[in-house]
Amino acid sequence: MSDTPDQKKTTPAKSYRKASAVIVAAGRGTRAGGTEPKQWQLLKMRTVAQWSVAAFMDHSQIDQICLVIHPDDADHAAQIFRGVDVTLVHGGATRDASVLCGLQALADHAPELVLIHDVARPCVSAAIISDVIAALAHSGGAAPALPVTDALWQGRDSIVTGTQDRTGLYRAQTPQGFEYAAILAAHLAHDGPAADDVAVARSAGLDVAIVPGAESNLKITHPADFARAAAYLEGPMDIRTGNGFDVHRFGPGDHVVLCGVNVPHGRGLQGHSDADVGMHAVTDAIYGALGDGDIGQHFPPSDPQWKGAASDIFLRHAVNLAAQRGYRIGNVDCTLICEFPKIGPHQAAMKAAMAQIMDLDVSRVSVKATTSERLGFAGREEGIAALATATLLST
Repeated sequence: MSDTPDQKKTTPAKSYRKASAVIVAAGRGTRAGGTEPKQWQLLKMRTVAQWSVAAFMDHSQIDQICLVIHPDDADHAAQIFRGVDVTLVHGGATRDASVLCGLQALADHAPELVLIHDVARPCVSAAIISDVIAALAHSGGAAPALPVTDALWQGRDSIVTGTQDRTGLYRAQTPQGFEYAAILAAHLAHDGPAADDVAVARSAGLDVAIVPGAESNLKITHPADFARAAAYLEGPMDIRTGNGFDVHRFGPGDHVVLCGVNVPHGRGLQGHSDADVGMHAVTDAIYGALGDGDIGQHFPPSDPQWKGAASDIFLRHAVNLAAQRGYRIGNVDCTLICEFPKIGPHQAAMKAAMAQIMDLDVSRVSVKATTSERLGFAGREEGIAALATATLLST
């Protein structure tokens, strides 16, 4: 009597925890331009190969990495990966020959699983690596891919000659994962070129599961791809905004200092420093965006060394502190609140002075003024207030 559907037994999923990685880096990559192969070109201060190796080294389920290199690159690779736990292996004349070299180098380790990855995909995510390993619990092979969504044409001599149905078509990516013994046997038995390791696996009768790929897992092929990869590696930009507010009363004097400019006036502003109310507000806005207090905490008024100090000292400190923490100034906006002196005639000079201190284009600095309609201390001409906003962008 045959089993009913409810009685049929399913094969239990295999349980894998660790895998080895073979990263293929023996190609020359001439289409990417540059004076050296693309895997050794810099991408955000690291080589493409370093990014790809790091993606697997940082993954908790990868316990060994084999980097397959061109023999001509041996000294260069050894220097770049000095002190890094990665095995360097010389590759062959073709991609599949290089993969076989990497697989054979793992023989003594004899891993259960191996993930084979193109070095030119430096933005591969931990999630994709995990998904490939997880899929191998149910299939002899697994690889990430994206479904083809664009219309497909056939063409000759720059003329469309036909169309191609895109139903069921995918854009293949790496890493492509397999049981180690099975893919090693498949490569040893394979005769002839192969588009990738999935092709080798399928020729040996292995089923290959498709897991979701990602647009960010791009393969660097042309010069423009370096900029795309850099953008993905930067991740989402961290944008911070802070506000600053300051007030100084009038006292004896013949000028006021506003946003770094001496403005003639019948009275001066009182303060422990030069009382530049506009620059103080901008400085506090930057500290606020960093979540790091205000001027008084960094430059206590009780400290006599700051008596009469030029306020650009404070602003430069705030800008440098932001840079140390990985931020640059996107823009600042300062509003001076007073009846007198008139700000308009000095506005351009104030913008230029602030821009120079913060190393910004003047278009990223706004200085403007308003009155309080004769209301409050500013309306009574007892002092000047300033309100500022600063935006910080991660670098």
